[in-house]
Amino acid sequence: MFNIPVEWMAAAIFALALAHTFAAKQFERLSHRFPRHAGLFHLLGEVEVVFGFWAIVLIAFMALASGSGAALQYAESRNYTEPLFVFVVMVIAASKPVLAIVMSTVNALARLAPLPTPLASAWLGLAAVPLLGSLITEPAAMTIAALMLAPQIFRRQVPESLKYLALGVLFVNVSIGGTLTSYAAPPVLMVAATWGWDSAFMFTQFGWKAALAVLVNASVATLLLRQHLRPAPPANDELDATARVPLTVIAVHLGLLAGVVLSAHHPVIFLGLFLMFLGYTQAYAKHQSPLILKEALLVGFFLAGLVVLGGMQQWWLQPIVSGLQPLALFLGAIGLTAITDNAALTYLGSLIVGISDESKYLLVAGAVAGGGLTVIANAPNPAGVALLKRGFADETVGALGLLLGALGPTAVAATALLFL
Repeated sequence: MFNIPVEWMAAAIFALALAHTFAAKQFERLSHRFPRHAGLFHLLGEVEVVFGFWAIVLIAFMALASGSGAALQYAESRNYTEPLFVFVVMVIAASKPVLAIVMSTVNALARLAPLPTPLASAWLGLAAVPLLGSLITEPAAMTIAALMLAPQIFRRQVPESLKYLALGVLFVNVSIGGTLTSYAAPPVLMVAATWGWDSAFMFTQFGWKAALAVLVNASVATLLLRQHLRPAPPANDELDATARVPLTVIAVHLGLLAGVVLSAHHPVIFLGLFLMFLGYTQAYAKHQSPLILKEALLVGFFLAGLVVLGGMQQWWLQPIVSGLQPLALFLGAIGLTAITDNAALTYLGSLIVGISDESKYLLVAGAVAGGGLTVIANAPNPAGVALLKRGFADETVGALGLLLGALGPTAVAATALLFL
């Protein structure tokens, strides 16, 4: 369908998009230096816009090179279920009733713990919530954890290096914390049906190892942050007590969230539930806070752009994946995950005929271990960036800072998955 020049150009555009993610912070700084063009630089400095922007460039180039019909056919051949699902689950998981019950539960556990409450609360946000992602899906866990931790850790008074460490721990823990089941982590979803991996298999082969790594990462980060922690206030005055939200409203929100999670592979169903959710929030507006529609749409745009750009990279990614020996495959998967979505990487692995059981394990283990190295490494990461970037300098998350912050947690995850 596509000739070689188009594939090469697609790879070049993908490389430009990657470079753009690393330069996003510089564009944000240019918006302050050149206020006349601040709007353009601010737009180009939004990490969530990067892949959507370059996906449009790719489709435009394909239309010029191969005709509008071929470009449209390619764009329509992509599967956008994951971007749609992340958008929907972000909005529902961040709604006031869901946040109220989760935060109240975490705060109650923090008060019961034999530790100072701020310390226990931060630890639960970095450990318990990412592990909860195995039940409610990783995007939902990322959204809830980010909103919980933002006022406690991700604020201007905390040193940037510690914030990047906490961000790296959060991203890595969410990436590996979803491996206790077979449906919550996008890279596992891509291979579970093809390879016959059920939740029992995931827990015995991946889950308990990932849980230990999550606990270690969260404990180290909390220990290093202990002098900068403060009691986590509610996101706004309306979230100060669960009692302000009727239990029936909380039950409806949790029921709709559960329905969306259970229908994660069926956009017709979860989009229908989402429309019902929007209607319900309007009907009971006094029990709601503003929905994070803008943030969720930007994340969906980011992931949709990654789907479009990533679909043209199979010609060089698959030979690399299929040509590696098991141990090299594990290390290679960690590295490749940093420059392409880990779900796309495991999907390409599922297409390889005759891949050994050992290689299957090491490919997925490497993909989830490396899921915190960059914003694009794991599908929920853009959601975390969208919700936490205001706590960083220039209100942007630097790619190098995230990479350095995630190296330690990634090493812990890799060690647990490789040697335990």
